[in-house]
Amino acid sequence: MLKRVFFGVFALMLAAIQPAHAELKLVITEGVNSARPIAIVPFKWEGEGKLPTNVSDVIASDLQRSGKFSPVPTDKMPQTPYSDENVDFNDWTALGVDALVTGTINKTPDGKYRVKFQLIDIVRGQLTGGSSKGLNDKGELVLTKDHVPLDKTWSVDSNKLRTSAHLISNLVYEQLTGEKGAFLTKIAYVVVDDKSNHPYQLRISDYDGFNEQLVIRSTQPLMSPAWSPDGKQLAYVSFENGQAQIFIMDIFTTGKREMISSFPRHNGSPRFSPDGNKLALVLSKTGSLQVYVLDLRTRKMEQITKGRANNTEPFWDPDGQSLIFTSDRGGKPQIYRVNLADGSTNRLTWQGSQNLGGQLTPDGRFLVMVHRSDSGYNIAKQDLQTGAVEVLTKTMLDESPSLAPNGSMVIYSSVYGRNNVLSLVSIDGRFKARLPATNGRVRAPAWSPFQ
Repeated sequence: MLKRVFFGVFALMLAAIQPAHAELKLVITEGVNSARPIAIVPFKWEGEGKLPTNVSDVIASDLQRSGKFSPVPTDKMPQTPYSDENVDFNDWTALGVDALVTGTINKTPDGKYRVKFQLIDIVRGQLTGGSSKGLNDKGELVLTKDHVPLDKTWSVDSNKLRTSAHLISNLVYEQLTGEKGAFLTKIAYVVVDDKSNHPYQLRISDYDGFNEQLVIRSTQPLMSPAWSPDGKQLAYVSFENGQAQIFIMDIFTTGKREMISSFPRHNGSPRFSPDGNKLALVLSKTGSLQVYVLDLRTRKMEQITKGRANNTEPFWDPDGQSLIFTSDRGGKPQIYRVNLADGSTNRLTWQGSQNLGGQLTPDGRFLVMVHRSDSGYNIAKQDLQTGAVEVLTKTMLDESPSLAPNGSMVIYSSVYGRNNVLSLVSIDGRFKARLPATNGRVRAPAWSPFQ
């Protein structure tokens, strides 16, 4: 039943991704009151005209969305220094700020933009007075700047200024938290635009909704996009041939795609294994929905779940040795884990009348899911060590959660104003935002791996 299909110029597929007609625009719905204060000083533009991208604004937005930082408003800053030499450490300490980001941008003779930035440790700078002594590589005693853990300069084209801002956010986030930043990642999602001749569209964008691009469009439904671990391919479900079929598409280079599964009735919920060599999927070959694993190299298919219950929505454990999935074997949907070596299965969720759409954080500690309670369907997380459940969202109908590759944020589909939009919540629930499209209903988000 597996066959390889490559399409050339075809109305459904675009050989190279193209800019979409509408972009997502992030709208903050709940801010951060208890996160760590940080100062993102507006970068000094040493050039004529207006800078194409407000780099400092992008950095501040990135760090705020993580839920771990609360950028100081510009009008509350005691000063706007452009290097560590001009910082009044006492003024910033009085504000409770212990880290400051600042920089300058100028144009080079070849038309590029030179970006220079510093991350300044306010506490360390106050203790040392902005300088301290240490030994250099030759063993000589010299003045050091250990209160400036990051001091970098590079040159980019004008269309890469936003990318540079995300890169700075990544570097600052990792320096201050010890975790890798996810601000250079992308999201894939499905848009349903009833005004289009091809209403079903698979699109990708930067994680914050900018640089939206159309991947494929169809007259029939598209569902369940999932990224390969290298971020070069998308698996998804298409109904273009009158039934659900699973495809894998090279989205950045050739635009070619391959039909992976076309069994009678249901083919759904594709999910790449952590090493990219296997694909978990859901088929109805036996009547009820069951989870299978397909080896993408040998094309060998293995059935993982059995019985009369419906088992769906597989998600790989970070170590690749087990799968979690949603099953109604207990009467209502709950989340289970199956060991792939011996088939042993145990139930993970017990609180709430229903739990479904589960994903595991990269460290395997938390389960993020759709949780049904008296307040409706919400995004929640469960500590797998203690069993404690924390509801992260408050809207009435949330679905399809997808985790950032560092586990710091969750993107999901929600209902706002009688329409489907994408929403964002930090893993601690501190920060929330909406990414409403300017046209169409937006669903089924999938967060890319690190780029």
